[in-house]
Amino acid sequence: MFDWIQHIADWLVYDVLNMEAKSHLAEALNFFIYDSAKILILLVIVIFFMGIVNSYFPIDKVKNYLSRNKLYGLEYLMASVFGVVTPFCSCSSVPLFIGFVRGGIPLGVTFAFLITSPLVNEVAIGLFVGLFGMKTTILYVVSGVLLGTISGFILQKLNLEHLLTPWVKEVLASAQREQDKFQEEKQAFTKRLPVIWREVVKILKGIVPYVIAGIAIGGLMHGYIPEGFFEHYMSKENLFAVPIATIVAIPMYSNASGILPVVQVLVGKGIPLGTAIAFMMGVVGLSLPEAMLLKKVMSIKLIGIFFGIVTLCIIISGYLFNLIL
Repeated sequence: MFDWIQHIADWLVYDVLNMEAKSHLAEALNFFIYDSAKILILLVIVIFFMGIVNSYFPIDKVKNYLSRNKLYGLEYLMASVFGVVTPFCSCSSVPLFIGFVRGGIPLGVTFAFLITSPLVNEVAIGLFVGLFGMKTTILYVVSGVLLGTISGFILQKLNLEHLLTPWVKEVLASAQREQDKFQEEKQAFTKRLPVIWREVVKILKGIVPYVIAGIAIGGLMHGYIPEGFFEHYMSKENLFAVPIATIVAIPMYSNASGILPVVQVLVGKGIPLGTAIAFMMGVVGLSLPEAMLLKKVMSIKLIGIFFGIVTLCIIISGYLFNLIL
């Protein structure tokens, strides 16, 4: 979907700036250009689209429907499955997270998507089948969906909406004012577009600095942290290898397809598959750049709770994988 951005990034770094291929600085800069452009484009598209949807389906109606109709947890499962079919990394999922929150989707349901989207996608599934076989792939996909579903359910039950930042609350209030005006005046679609676009620009101004800072950190990690840096922490003799693998993975940043070859190398060196997969989940599902982006929409406390619950679920999954496989 975004190959054309990668081509532009390659052209700028290697042709225009004439930087040496595979050098740390070149890889970091290439990553920064590519991810910045991709995430900003996603932000514009998602926020604009959600603005159109919200103008016809008011936030209150969405909330009332979800509160009146007992779905018995299926809403979390559906959000996780939707995450499977969206091939985004953890940072790329944040624009959709913001759009969901703005659209009145419950926080726990939105978290279910945010957790599953970077962990499981069709590209990663295809690579997983080729590297580890069908049985392991099915277990991984099921565990990824359950991880998002269960974590989203737990986070919803904690009633954490008050830990969203004032910026998000203002965005929600502004969206509600727009909807009230649209409904009251019954404005035509063409007249709604300028109002929706102004809100897109307003949201972008608020979040772009966090996007740039987060991706800059991700670029440095991508370019300068060697792939084998953490391997000696994950030996099979270490009883605490799974939690260590999960925690030390957080400073790294990659998507599932990018980290899978590393997982294959780790397994080839004798590291248990469950430990290696926990490491992979930590890399793609939790990252410092993602935390930087989320800081605009969540308080530090909420980010800590979110990371803590997901980390715990990943650790449990890693131990279960080691028992089953």
